[in-house]
Amino acid sequence: MNKGLMLVAFGGLALTLTGCSKKLAAFQSEYFVTNPAPLETVGEKVPGQITVSVPQKFMVKNAKVTATPVLTWGYDGSASAAQTIFQGENVLDNGQVVNYDRGGTVTIPFSIDYRPEMAQSELFVDLNVQQGGKTYSLPRVKVGEGVIATSTLASAATVRPAVAPDKFQKVITETYSADIHFLINQANVRSTETASKDYIVLNEKLREANAAPNMEIAGVTVNSFASPEGSLEFNTQLAEKREKNTTSLMEGQLKKDKITEFGELTSSFTPEDWEGFQKLVEKSNIQDKELILSVLKMYKDPQDREREIRNLSSVFNELADQILPQLRYSRVMAKVNVLGKSDEELINTFNADPSRLSVDEILYIATLTDDNTKKMAVYRKASELYPQDYRAFNNLGLTQYAAKDYNAAETNFKRARQIAPDAKEPAMNLGLISMLRQDYTTANEAFGRAAGVPEAADALGVYYLSQGDVAKANTAFGGARTNNAALGQILAKDYTAARQTLASIPNPDAITYYLTAILGARTGNESMVMSNLRQAGRLDSSLISRAKSDREFSGYNLSFL
Repeated sequence: MNKGLMLVAFGGLALTLTGCSKKLAAFQSEYFVTNPAPLETVGEKVPGQITVSVPQKFMVKNAKVTATPVLTWGYDGSASAAQTIFQGENVLDNGQVVNYDRGGTVTIPFSIDYRPEMAQSELFVDLNVQQGGKTYSLPRVKVGEGVIATSTLASAATVRPAVAPDKFQKVITETYSADIHFLINQANVRSTETASKDYIVLNEKLREANAAPNMEIAGVTVNSFASPEGSLEFNTQLAEKREKNTTSLMEGQLKKDKITEFGELTSSFTPEDWEGFQKLVEKSNIQDKELILSVLKMYKDPQDREREIRNLSSVFNELADQILPQLRYSRVMAKVNVLGKSDEELINTFNADPSRLSVDEILYIATLTDDNTKKMAVYRKASELYPQDYRAFNNLGLTQYAAKDYNAAETNFKRARQIAPDAKEPAMNLGLISMLRQDYTTANEAFGRAAGVPEAADALGVYYLSQGDVAKANTAFGGARTNNAALGQILAKDYTAARQTLASIPNPDAITYYLTAILGARTGNESMVMSNLRQAGRLDSSLISRAKSDREFSGYNLSFL
């Protein structure tokens, strides 16, 4: 063989050995970039992507690499993500191909279920190689450190369950009325009108309210009207006279009945009651009533209206007989307040004999205390006395939920739903139970059935946060003033809105202050971090331990907390 050809052949063989036969060298940490850094939970996952920049003349042509992201913590804690394969250009497989001469880029997406221990963790990539029928491992490479778990502060356990409200009213206002009718162009009150049933009942109710200790007369009003016929000037004078005569009638009646406390007696008059005229015509069976109504729509001036309606000679007589007499009247109205039991009376009666109370009174009593144990006792008694009222069981369940007795809460939420299948409050609350158990499909369906319940906004927002959809969460929260709503704004990096929400939470708790500290860390406000962490720790000492391992505060010295 020609020596020159032999040298060329030997050189080609050397290149082949260099590109195929040698083992892969260890990957260096500088080849890897992890995003995000540090890692951050999204819902209940730790997602991310590792980008590997493979240098030139590095990737062996016949090597296939299986890369596995692994989070490790503590002595032996670890969790692995799905594997990613990349390979040299001579490998026949479906992995990402890296050219030997040019090098290339490999992307390794991953998602790992979050655990609290991951706050102090390290992210590695394990690299296993298949080459020429042999398998070997390369040194694992550290590519990240720690997990920010702020999104996990949103939890179904922090959502306030939906309360089924009571209908108790301390004051119930009742309204009574009587009409005094007049003859055409007359303003004197006839004896037949003061002998009418409505007028007699009205004054009986006023005397009853005046005598009863739990009732009070809130006010008496007189409104007088004239029918829309004749000149406006005449009708104005006529309606005013009817107002004065009716008012004098009521003043005399109140004096006769020795009623001195009746709020205020007020009066007014309407010269031409076109509004009442239109309503009566609409309800009537008068011939050509549509023609009359069209005149009212076409003409707004009272004189024009009257002229055009009088021109309808075929129907005017019917109007004069059936409609106009009903518009010559004064209406007397009285408002009477029925006063319910005072809070003290309700509590005393509950302690002595709760069976004497209505279900709404008992449900109201539970709202008078912030002590969850006392609330629970009241709602339990309500469920015993009124076993067919779903509200008692629903509200008993929410006190058990607050006490973290989720199994008992679920039992009572289910009982409430059996009694009232369409009630929205137990539907929402069962959705919270499902979310606690990570049954998100069932939870979402339940929240859909609870649309319109005030607490549902917070519940649905937390659901979306658990799914990692911050935008939908914030839409669901709307204008809610809760810790969860503020958390959604922090995760969306809307720090101005988050500050406003946190400042307006009615009853701030330990999480409120912890979130405010996170907001301070993200906006570089050290005093905000420290003061709020101290307050959070006073209310819940466990949050100090969390803070010391929370990478939100990695730039702060928390050793003295």
